[in-house]
Amino acid sequence: MFIFFLNSNLLKEMYKKVIIFIDGSCLGNPGPGGYGIILRYNTYEKQMSVGYHLTTNNRMELMAAIVALETINQACDIKIYTDSQYLNQGINIWIKKWKINNWKIKQKTVKNIDLWKKLDHVIKFHYKIKWYWLKSHNGHKENEICDILAKKAAKFPDHIDTGYIYKK
Repeated sequence: MFIFFLNSNLLKEMYKKVIIFIDGSCLGNPGPGGYGIILRYNTYEKQMSVGYHLTTNNRMELMAAIVALETINQACDIKIYTDSQYLNQGINIWIKKWKINNWKIKQKTVKNIDLWKKLDHVIKFHYKIKWYWLKSHNGHKENEICDILAKKAAKFPDHIDTGYIYKK
């Protein structure tokens, strides 16, 4: 019987390193919306976008993150770049408190709870995820491409955001 131990550096190297860029857009907010995604692993790159008839910009940011992570079918070491403070602060700071408080803020349910719960679920399938905030429209090539993809998808929506509840 052989017993061996992997040191933490070797363990880190076993996981594929994936870089993700995401952006969400909404024309009207609420209104038609879309998201754009770039997935990158080594020299492989995949771009994705989808448009929705009625949604919000925050829902599109969340949806982009969820779809990107669901697209990767094995545990990976992931870096995600977003220009959304809502998403970045939500996943890095707020979500811990929301979960402790049963997804409530001051006795009210967290907005977009369906997507936050789904995101919380999909992140568990990966080895490590680091979230980074990028200033939007600041000349970052991949962020600009995701912005174009998201806006184009919003102009030609073909999906329904079944979780969105319109409130006047």
